[in-house]
Amino acid sequence: MAHQLQLTLTPEEAANPEIYIAKFAQKAGVKMNDVIKFQIVSKSIDARRPPVKINMAAKLYTDIEDNDYIIPPFEANDVSRAPEVVIVGAGPAGLFAALTFIEKGIKPVIIERGKRVGERKRDVAAISTKHYVDSDSNYAFGEGGAGTFSDGKLYTRSKKRGDIRRIYELLYLHGAQEEILYESHPHIGSDVLAQVVVNIRQTILDAGGSILFQQRVVDLVAEGEELKGVKLNDGRTLAAKHIVLATGHSARDVYEMLQSRGIMLEAKGFAIGVRLEHPQELINQIQYHSKNPDPNLPPASYKLVKQVDDRGVYSFCMCPGGFIVPAATANDQLVVNGMSPSKRNGMFANSGMVVELRTEDIPGVDADPLAGMRYQEKLEKMAFVNGGQGQVAPAQGMADFVNNRISSDMPENSYFPGIISSPMHFWLPENVSTRLKMAFKAFGKKMHGFLTNDALVIGLESRTSSPVRIYRDKDALTSFPYEGLYPTGEGAGYAGGIVSSALDGVKVARKIAEII
Repeated sequence: MAHQLQLTLTPEEAANPEIYIAKFAQKAGVKMNDVIKFQIVSKSIDARRPPVKINMAAKLYTDIEDNDYIIPPFEANDVSRAPEVVIVGAGPAGLFAALTFIEKGIKPVIIERGKRVGERKRDVAAISTKHYVDSDSNYAFGEGGAGTFSDGKLYTRSKKRGDIRRIYELLYLHGAQEEILYESHPHIGSDVLAQVVVNIRQTILDAGGSILFQQRVVDLVAEGEELKGVKLNDGRTLAAKHIVLATGHSARDVYEMLQSRGIMLEAKGFAIGVRLEHPQELINQIQYHSKNPDPNLPPASYKLVKQVDDRGVYSFCMCPGGFIVPAATANDQLVVNGMSPSKRNGMFANSGMVVELRTEDIPGVDADPLAGMRYQEKLEKMAFVNGGQGQVAPAQGMADFVNNRISSDMPENSYFPGIISSPMHFWLPENVSTRLKMAFKAFGKKMHGFLTNDALVIGLESRTSSPVRIYRDKDALTSFPYEGLYPTGEGAGYAGGIVSSALDGVKVARKIAEII
């Protein structure tokens, strides 16, 4: 028999399985010795007011034949001689499309411009130590896509909860922590996610799929409106009638190629701002309403949003116990992002703090659907010029930024390439800078101690989402004029983040499977 119950616990109780299982057994009216299986269904922190509480829902099983807690395994078919579909990009959309094809008996052929995770780690490290950016192997490009080295948070606004559950289960089956199945804000961590990606690769290869690394698609091959394949940077052509285009939001060369091919593109809104970094201890004190928070509580996070002059200003990709990383895809750009390991045990908490840009805010958008991309790149080059040598980032004390002051002294921080004092209030676009200042003041009133020079603003946070949407038919999911081209995931403008990109990859793969 299964008993599903919910309890409110103290942080100490929620941290000790012996205590919380006993409490659930007591509430269910069963003996501890009769509990065959205990499964946490959901877990969340209620820190709205002191004392902080943990809400936990769980199932207790007292019958060995009650198996509803078993996760269905991944059903891999041998697709080595099956019909092929080309997938361009090995990020979440591409990888989960590949897994779906294998379940449907179709062979995925993945083309990835970057390197395998192991090799990619060396190139990522070189950005911090040597200030050198490999344009095909960096924080945005390579096996696993941008998500591999940017925290692994699993959050989406999608309402397709059943599909989301299966995404979590597949990540768990490939090595992610069990906690992602029940935490209210699941998080894998960059250290664990890299191995999960390797395990997914092995599943694809074991089933007979193929992956071509360090191969970039430079053009499409077509006869009239009929798609025939893709041309690679080494001169080869791969034949394909169906192509899943899952290249991510930073593949600017792909957008240029698509525009030259006459594929329908449109500019879309995105966001620009900074990375904001506080001491994690300060965020813990603010969020847990205590100078000495309970040590059983995890590093605290926050989510902030404010409307300023009809534009949203909001926190993005908040990383408790994390660090800031250099995320540019070329040596003349400066882009920052955040990540945190699975334990989130770093000294600092960082978050993107960005301002919504609508298409009417983008110069030249009426004449060019890639105007947002060009504006984004222009600002990244401006950040590079206002930084130091190489990937040294421009930075300013948070309070100094709000008050238009130069920062003479700046606190310790997590950004390894280094920072340099820069009047960011001066060179950031005025519509971004002014709104950030007003929002920071509002956030400081909401969270006492938040607005401080113990925090840094570091620039530029610009890769929050794609500034371009590739048109696709609502039902067929194909682009115009090529019916066999399927723009997919974040780079296509139809997703944002690991989970929604994975869901979109699954959706497109299922559609293709219907017609093969």
